[in-house]
Amino acid sequence: MSKLAINLMEPIFTTTYRVIYGDTDAAGVVYNANYLRYFEIGRTEMMRAWALPYSAIEQLGCILPVTESYLRFKAPAAYDDLITIAVSLVEVSKLTCRFHYAISREQADGKSTLLVKGFTVHACVNRQGKLTPFPQSVLDKIQAILEKSKSAA
Repeated sequence: MSKLAINLMEPIFTTTYRVIYGDTDAAGVVYNANYLRYFEIGRTEMMRAWALPYSAIEQLGCILPVTESYLRFKAPAAYDDLITIAVSLVEVSKLTCRFHYAISREQADGKSTLLVKGFTVHACVNRQGKLTPFPQSVLDKIQAILEKSKSAA
């Protein structure tokens, strides 16, 4: 089986989250499906920071369900760990978008340990669940953000 390349691209957005008991399983580590929630936290916070919250996209008649997800586990997180969720939007087409993620645990010495890498793909659908193109205003805003990031690099 070939390895999937999960690389973050600029702009990379980061946010932090403190693991709560409700995130852990009987083994005392974060239950695997919760990493998808962490991906969502990172993704929604990035979009909000870009002044493009999901609620604004939904008001335009678009819903962005996850159509594909992949996670590669490297190390576990546990209760009270402070994790950093890094996310980047790596691909946008008229109908879909793809985000890459890296989640790491921050340590007291300033170093971090990679916990999970992965991606999600989202389709743009209308309220009836039919594929629909992203509104041009959304594509324009994303393009402007990506261009601004490239020129700053």
